[in-house]
Amino acid sequence: MRALLALAAGIDRINERVGRATAWLILVAVLVSAANAVVRKVFSVSSNAWLEMQWYLFGAAFLLAAAYTLKQNEHIRIDIVYGLFSRRVQHWIDLFGHVVFLMPFVLLMVWYLVPYVAQSFRNGEVSTNSGGLVIWPAKGLLLAGFVLLAAQGISEIIKKIGVMRGLIPDPTPFVSAHEAAEKEGAALAQEIGK
Repeated sequence: MRALLALAAGIDRINERVGRATAWLILVAVLVSAANAVVRKVFSVSSNAWLEMQWYLFGAAFLLAAAYTLKQNEHIRIDIVYGLFSRRVQHWIDLFGHVVFLMPFVLLMVWYLVPYVAQSFRNGEVSTNSGGLVIWPAKGLLLAGFVLLAAQGISEIIKKIGVMRGLIPDPTPFVSAHEAAEKEGAALAQEIGK
């Protein structure tokens, strides 16, 4: 299990770096969008390449940050129900969700995207828009995003098992609604007591 936990830590480091670097793509997308708008309004010049660049940058940010979002435990879940359970039950819910829902979907996407991207690359696929960009890099980003998400899913499964076996501390402690209410009540009682 020690080797698997080391693998999970390595995956976490990679996705942490990719996620933080990807955040800059949002700034670049905003700057490209602003420059494109200014050039279009001021000089009445437009380019499909610049419009597609905005889409590529936003798509890359979204796709490449998905694994980082999972690592940070910021993915969408129904916290109202989830928060009602003990932390042990929450671990089981997370493990079940990762194994039964996340991994089959992500692995299926990787399976279908490999030939899809390879064919696009071999054909040198280009946008059908006049002056548009080459398409295969965008499709490659789609594949890269799902590969990173699959790796992070594996990492999360390993860490969940490690936490449940008591081998590592819980990296993302979740406070149940009941515990949060108790803490808030204690803090309020302390304030009133002053």
